[in-house]
Amino acid sequence: MMEQKHINLVFEKYNSINELQPDDALLLRKAIEATGLAYAPYSKFNVGAAAKLANGEIIVGANQENASYPVGICAERTLLSTASSLFPNVAINTMAISYKSAELESDHPITPCGVCRQTLHEFQLRVKQSMRLILAGETGEVYILADADILLPLSFSATDLQ
Repeated sequence: MMEQKHINLVFEKYNSINELQPDDALLLRKAIEATGLAYAPYSKFNVGAAAKLANGEIIVGANQENASYPVGICAERTLLSTASSLFPNVAINTMAISYKSAELESDHPITPCGVCRQTLHEFQLRVKQSMRLILAGETGEVYILADADILLPLSFSATDLQ
């Protein structure tokens, strides 16, 4: 017998960065600043990420493209690689992600790509802690997700290989 299942996506929506708690607003501002670290001469779409780790450290990352476009690394994975290298096995409490484009308005939230969603999922499994996400442009609405896995329902993981 066929059974229908539903997946609900629940997140907080704020009208602007001004409505956020101070720590969240600071992290989002750092993500916006990190867009200046991006190397995106091909897409002209600079993405920045900032994260507060469980040990209190704040780190940033930005997307990095190259001439064999679309080979590159997204801001989220740059940040996760940095976190894993500098602070092995330390969880990330919250990651903020923002973007800037010379060709588009940066006035609404964006979400991580599929590869980044999978990488965020596996990072959470590895450190055994969920990660909040703050998603926004330079202006406009801000979304806060309590757990990065919200973006990857029915995920694939190492347990599927056993």
